[in-house]
Formats: sequence, C-alpha cells, structure tokens
Amino acid sequence: MIRETTVRRSGAERPMLGIPQLAERLGTSERFVRRLVCERRIPFHKVGKYVRFDQDDVDDWVALRRVEACR
Repeated sequence: MIRETTVRRSGAERPMLGIPQLAERLGTSERFVRRLVCERRIPFHKVGKYVRFDQDDVDDWVALRRVEACR
C-alpha cells in the first residue's frame, strides 16, 4: 500500500510528488530528477528515507527557470 504525503496550502490539500511522478510531470527520466536532488538544484523534502516534492515549489521552480525567446 502506498501512502501519499500531502501538503496543505491555502486550505487545499495537494499530494506531494515522488520521483517517478515528478519525472513524468517534467517529461524527463527519473535519473535526471535524482541528479537534480543530489546537486540540490530543486527544492525537495525528506520524509524518512523518501524524497518528496511540493507541487507549488515545483511550479515556482519551473517558472523561475523560464528562458525568454530571442527576438
């Protein structure tokens, strides 16, 4: 049985993402996500031995890395 870790923000609970879910959401491999964690390039939470990602933190992280097109 898999338990989901949830975060409550603004009164709404959103499940935290694991490495496979984040990799799918970003369209990358799990190995790449693990490298981001190892290099501390993405915000994450340690829940016991598990690594979890807050969806709002991931959204902010992606938005900050947006590169505008050249004209």
